[in-house]
Amino acid sequence: MLYVVATPIGNLGDFSARALDTLRTVGLIVAEDTRVTRKLLTHFQIDTPLTSLYRDNERYKSSQLVDRMIAEQLDAALVTDAGTPAVSDPGAYFVQEAALRGIPVLPVPGASAAVAAVSISGFVNTSYHFYGFLPRGGKECRDKLASMAGKDETVVLYESPHRVIALMENIQAVFPGIRCVVCCDLTKLYEKTLRGTAEDVLEQLKNNPKTEKGEYVVVLDVSQTQQLQNTQTAGAQTLEAQLLDAMLLHSLSLRDAMERLAGEGKKKNALYTASLNLKKLLRDN
Repeated sequence: MLYVVATPIGNLGDFSARALDTLRTVGLIVAEDTRVTRKLLTHFQIDTPLTSLYRDNERYKSSQLVDRMIAEQLDAALVTDAGTPAVSDPGAYFVQEAALRGIPVLPVPGASAAVAAVSISGFVNTSYHFYGFLPRGGKECRDKLASMAGKDETVVLYESPHRVIALMENIQAVFPGIRCVVCCDLTKLYEKTLRGTAEDVLEQLKNNPKTEKGEYVVVLDVSQTQQLQNTQTAGAQTLEAQLLDAMLLHSLSLRDAMERLAGEGKKKNALYTASLNLKKLLRDN
């Protein structure tokens, strides 16, 4: 049997009795980082053997672990450093390999930063979409965000403390005025939740000297973004026309046309939004 066991994301009181019993009774615990998990086990006086399974070794080690489970008729538990394994953390290959080879896989549910953040967002969409970490490149990130526009859902993102401001700047560029809830260090002693528009939240992050600490969950209400973009389009039509004129009259690419207009004092955020609208107009026609 393979148990996929959720661990606390901060508050140790969130560790369920079933999870603790499981970790005590299995023959092996497979952990993302054995150093982190060892501290957790020591706190609860659990001495089950540990082995590691992390992003760089999970593809080849998963089959080895399943071989061992079968050969030794061993029950195992999969854990991550914090939260539910195999969602945005390592473990999916191990689960897949175990299931394919006939080992029953059972969840031992518990803490999830994504679900916790959605539950306190106050957004009333009937569905949510978990994207995890977006691409690091600015253009790739903005393109991914733009693909979410107009969907009747809540979007959930993860971000590191050193990149959260860059993420919020990209969100503001693509969706000015979008409603956001940004959570940091959920369930921990100094957890905080920021609410407001992308502009409001970005300002709060920039003004907080401790922003680059903790882990972030960003929740967006994208259900109104098409309306936001339509409003922008109505006010920015002349900017789109200027982009098109620059491309046709000066034989420029769209990127070069944007740089030309930026050099003339046009705002980069507005230019980016106008370029997306122009791309859509050209594609649709």
